[in-house]
Amino acid sequence: MIEISFQDYNLSDEVKRALALLKYEAPTEVQIEVIPRALENQDLVVKSQTGSGKTASFGIPICEMIHWDEKKPQALILTPTRELAVQVRDDITNIGRFKRIKATALYGKEPFSIQKEELKQKTHVVTGTPGRVMDHIERGTLDLDQIKYLIIDEADEMLNMGFIEEVEKILRKLPLDRVTMVFSATMPKDVENLCHRYMQDPIDIEIASAKMTTDTIEHFLIEVEEEEHKIPLLKNLTVIENPDSCIIFCKTKEHVETVFAELEEANYSCERLHGRLLQEDRFAVIDGFKMGNFRYLIATDVAARGIDIDNVSLVINFDVPLEKKGYVHRTGRTGRAGNIGRAITFATPREEKHLRAIERYIGFEITKMNAPSHQKVAAGKAAFEEKLSGRRVVHNNKTARINKDIMKLHFSAGKNKKIRAVDFVGTIAKIPGVSSDDIGIITIQDTLSYVDILNGKGSVVLQAMENTTIKGKKLKVSVAIK
Repeated sequence: MIEISFQDYNLSDEVKRALALLKYEAPTEVQIEVIPRALENQDLVVKSQTGSGKTASFGIPICEMIHWDEKKPQALILTPTRELAVQVRDDITNIGRFKRIKATALYGKEPFSIQKEELKQKTHVVTGTPGRVMDHIERGTLDLDQIKYLIIDEADEMLNMGFIEEVEKILRKLPLDRVTMVFSATMPKDVENLCHRYMQDPIDIEIASAKMTTDTIEHFLIEVEEEEHKIPLLKNLTVIENPDSCIIFCKTKEHVETVFAELEEANYSCERLHGRLLQEDRFAVIDGFKMGNFRYLIATDVAARGIDIDNVSLVINFDVPLEKKGYVHRTGRTGRAGNIGRAITFATPREEKHLRAIERYIGFEITKMNAPSHQKVAAGKAAFEEKLSGRRVVHNNKTARINKDIMKLHFSAGKNKKIRAVDFVGTIAKIPGVSSDDIGIITIQDTLSYVDILNGKGSVVLQAMENTTIKGKKLKVSVAIK
C-alpha cells in the first residue's frame, strides 16, 4: 500500500511548514478523502466520527485557499458549542500561522462589543455558534459578501441542540457562489434535507466508524454492584493505570463536583468542567489541561467536544453516558494523533440498558475487566504517588510548539494615531536581519496594536523598535501578555 504524506498535496510552503511543526505527518482516512476534493472546490457531505482528524481535513484546504489581502471574512465555520468554536479557531490559526491567517470565534456569554471590535480587523476565517453568528449578521457587524467557504461542523449535534433553523437562516444570507462542506457523525433525515436544499451536487464521503473506534482505543468495562462503590474503584483504578493524563466523565454536574471533591482531598492534580461554571473559567480549565497544569479532568459531556489534546492516555466513564453517541464523543478524546488510548467504563445494573444500546451502536461488545485487586493497588502505590507529585509533561501541545519561535509585541498606539498594518510592515522589515516574512498577524485596535514576530526574531525587533519611530511617532513597545 502506498503511503500518502501531506507533502503529496499541492500545498504552499507556509502551510507545509506549519503541518511539520504540528507533527501532522501522514493524513488520516478522512483527510485523504476530503483534502484533494476540497482543494478542487467541491461541495462535500462527510460522515465521520469525532477524533478522525476532520478539523484539519477542512482547515488545511481553507488555509491554503484563503487570499491574505482580502479584509472581509472568506470562510465561515459553524459549530454547535462555544468550546468547539474556540478549538476550531485555534486549529485554523495554527495551520495558517505562516500565511498570517486571522481567525475569530463568535459565541455567546462573551461581550458582543469585543467580538465587534475583532471583526473590524482584517479577518479571514470566522468560527462560531449559530445564535451568535446570526446576531452579528442581523446587527451588520459580520460582512458575508466575500464568504467563499461554509463549513457546518457536527451537523447532527446542531440538530439535537435545536440550531438547524438558525443554520438555515444563515445559509439563506450567504452568497450563492460558495463551497459548502457538511461534517456529521450521523446523517439524520433533517441534515440530509438541509444538504440537498443548499448544496450543489455534493459528493458523499463516509468514513467507517468501527475501524477508528477499535484500532486506536482499547475499550473495557468494569461492572459495579452499587453506585457508592464507584469512588473507591476510581481511586484504585487510577493507581493501577497511573495515566499521564486522564478525563473522567460523569453524567451530571453534581457527580462531577462529588468526584472532584474526593480526588482533590486525596491530593490528585485535578480540575473540573461543567456547564454551571462561567464561560471564562471553562476556557481557563481547558487551557490549563492542554498546558499540563493538572493531570485529571473531571467533566460532564460539555467537554467531550472541544478538547483536542493529542496525548490523553485514559478516559474513564464514571457513569455510562445516557446518549449512545455520547460514548463515541467521550472515548474519542483518547487514541488521537496515532496514539493508542484506553477507555474504561463503570456500569451498575441500573445502567445495563444504556450500555447494551451503546454496544449495538458501536458494533461490538465492550470487553469486561476485573476491578483491581488490593495486591496490585498496593504494588502500584509508590509509582502512582511519585507521578502524582510531579507536573504533567506535555509532549504534544500543538499551539505551544508552533508558537515557540513567535513573540507577540504590544505597541502603544493604533487607529487613534492613524497607524496601519502597512506602516508596521514597512518599518519592521527595514530592521537589519528582519524581512516581511518574519512578520505575522497584525491586530490594530483603537489605542493599541499587536504584532506577531516569527522565526525567533522577536528580541531583535523589540530592541530595534525601542529606538525607531513609526510614521514619525515614537511608540512604547513591550512583549504582550498572552
